[in-house]
Formats: sequence, C-alpha cells, structure tokens
Amino acid sequence: MPPSGYREAVLPFTFTPLRTSRLTLRLVTVDDVDDVFAYDSLPEVCAYLPYEPRSRAVVAERLETWSTATTLENDGDFWQVAIELPATTDAAARVIGTIYFSLRSAEHRGAVIGWVLHPDAHGRGFAAEAASAVLGLALGEAGQGGVGLHRVAAELDPRNAASIALCRRLGMREEAHFVKDLLFRGEWADTGIYAILAEEWAAR
Repeated sequence: MPPSGYREAVLPFTFTPLRTSRLTLRLVTVDDVDDVFAYDSLPEVCAYLPYEPRSRAVVAERLETWSTATTLENDGDFWQVAIELPATTDAAARVIGTIYFSLRSAEHRGAVIGWVLHPDAHGRGFAAEAASAVLGLALGEAGQGGVGLHRVAAELDPRNAASIALCRRLGMREEAHFVKDLLFRGEWADTGIYAILAEEWAAR
C-alpha cells in the first residue's frame, strides 16, 4: 500500500517551453553559446559554483550535451532550462541565465534544482520567477500537467547569501548544513541543503 501523501508521477516527462509574465523558459540550444558564455565566463558568477569560469569552447561543448537532455525518466536525468528575455522592439531575445533541474530519485519522487543568472539581471526577480515556474511544473499534480514529484532540494554554498535568500523566497526550508564535507578549489567547504515538499508548495 502506498504511504500517506504518496503521489503518482508522470515519468518519463519531456520539457516543453513555459512562459511567465516576463520570461520564456525553454531548453538551451547550441545557438545560446554567446549568451551563456557572457555570464559563465565571469569569476563573480562562478564564485560559489563547482566549476571555474568557462571558455567559449567549453560552453559550446556543454551546450551540445545539455541541449539533448529533454526528458526526465531515470535517476540523474536533467533539464538545463534557459531563462530568456523575449525580444522587444529595441533588443533581440537574450538568455540571461539557466535553471538546472535533475531527477535525483525516480523511486522517491525527488529532484534537485539550481540556478545561474547574469549579474546584469540581478535584483529584478527573474531568478525567482523562473525557479517558481519550474518548481510549479515539477511539484504540480500529475493529472493537471505537472510532473507530480514529491520533493525538490537545492544544494548550495552557505556563503552564497543571494541563493539562500532565493530559496527562502521560494518557500524552501533549510534542512541541513554540512560542515567541511567537500573539497572546493583546494579547501574544505560547507554545503547547505534547502528543500520543499509538494504539499508545502501547494500551500504557499
């Protein structure tokens, strides 16, 4: 018998573009290389991320892989979702960041989420708008267009105050603070865990 609160999930689930009030959310493509390189090459963007600033060639290589990841089905499957500002009369459409979303456990209906945003786009609520849309899709009821997942977590560097503030804005709880649990650029570093359950998301 399924446990109390058990939810059926729609797996496999293929990502299709989402539109919020200000953004288009779609899977990245190889054509996004210049936009992604514009922020993934910046030391301040990568300060708390598990990789150093990337060259354009590395970004292009990553996009080739990421663009083929369209469907969640098995543990480790992921989406790399472009946060795109739509075109206006004055400017072309531009990718200002990405939302990373990965299925951690198909059996336990769990996933992880992360985000990267160009510094020029900070302070305008874009990351919260994009992450909210992806969480709404992931934690939404399976019969109503959602994936039907049970829990989504964010794993971050506890020194990253901006990401912690975003987690709290999204309604995520701090669940753990692991002390010196990983090697980060030659030094021991901490990991913070924030998470939200489907019923907590629905009650927001």
